[in-house]
Amino acid sequence: MAETAAKKDSLITKLDKVLTPIGQKLGNEKHLQAISNGMLFGLPFLVIGSFFLIVANPPIVLDRYNPRTANIFMQWLAGWKYWAVAHYAQITIPYNMTMGIFGMICAFGIAYELSKSYRRLHPATDGMISLVTFLMVATTVDKNNKISLNNLGTNGLFVAIIIGLLAVEIDRGIEKSKLKIKLPASIPPMVANFINSLVPLLANIFIFYGANLILVSLTHADFTTFIMKCLTPATFLANSLWGYILIVTLGNLLWLIGVNGSNVIFPIVFATGIAATGANAALVAKGLAPTHLMNLQMFRIAVLGGSGNSLALVILMMRSKVEKYRALGKLSIIPGICSINEPVIFGTPICFNPILGIPFLIAPIINIILTYIAESLHWIGMGYIVDPSFTPFFFQAYMSSMDWRNIIFEVILIIIGIFIYLPFFRVAEQNELRKQEVTE
Repeated sequence: MAETAAKKDSLITKLDKVLTPIGQKLGNEKHLQAISNGMLFGLPFLVIGSFFLIVANPPIVLDRYNPRTANIFMQWLAGWKYWAVAHYAQITIPYNMTMGIFGMICAFGIAYELSKSYRRLHPATDGMISLVTFLMVATTVDKNNKISLNNLGTNGLFVAIIIGLLAVEIDRGIEKSKLKIKLPASIPPMVANFINSLVPLLANIFIFYGANLILVSLTHADFTTFIMKCLTPATFLANSLWGYILIVTLGNLLWLIGVNGSNVIFPIVFATGIAATGANAALVAKGLAPTHLMNLQMFRIAVLGGSGNSLALVILMMRSKVEKYRALGKLSIIPGICSINEPVIFGTPICFNPILGIPFLIAPIINIILTYIAESLHWIGMGYIVDPSFTPFFFQAYMSSMDWRNIIFEVILIIIGIFIYLPFFRVAEQNELRKQEVTE
């Protein structure tokens, strides 16, 4: 027994030495942090836009509605639906101007956050340069001067990420090469900022808009289309079931050695999840059924109760024979319902714990596979709404697709999680009880 425990400790120590430096570097990397924070910058716009999409698409199919047999609630839903259809264009304007321009918002937010991390004097200027440059390559203007919004939303998100990061780096490069105009100290700061932003703005226009014109002439594909084609192999990993499982498992492995794995994988899974959810929302807005399986709902379920799907563990801890576990479980149940589980990860602890680390890795994998199957077979609704983060899981389950079956499904996943954690928790509980007996 002692020899087996020593081997487990040795394995954890080796993993710690290999993965901890990598995780810390990735978690602290300025560009990854800028992507994560920049997209969070636009999250309120997504949530509000989603509310208006809900208003425009009440959960009722009129083809199946019979006014002679319908109850009061169904009659109310039908009235809502008739009103929504008649005023659809007006209702969806807030959606189009929030979620519909999410890429544009992120172009500003990512550049702003990266510029701020470099401690530059005017991060808002870098943000605006990025936003304007993004508009030049992501929009088309027809003969009637009408601007297309097709690539300003989640469709253009990856282009927004690229421009948001590079716009700041181009500005920094110009500053280092001393191409900026040197001004006397007597010049007011606002005037100096205006003059010094001219060269970076012009450089970004030449580089990105110039590349856009060249690509259109050579390939008949604009910058956005070209970038998306180049990124197809990379996005396939996060948009495939096993690739997604690999990414989530990597994040959970980092958690087991005390590194915030969610921060490392968040830019990848959130960007792809938002893009898929936006594509589903666009289909629903056209009256079609959503088709993209790897939407944001998949990420929510991957962290149901927090990373490792630890809400199941919290429920077990609340009825534990160990007083420490019982107290921690009661304190963690409300945060766990809202997918916040740092108290459990570090308080139990789960990190550096080979016993509880096993279900911590297994439970999310099972949940992702079951969700993929359930969505594919239409047992649950597919996510097309960006729900608020850190809200109760049952609220998120319904909000993501306006389908009550999703609530039942997530409750079933928690029950399955309890059975996955149970044998490992019993071992951990017995070990803790033995420790208490020795100290007594």
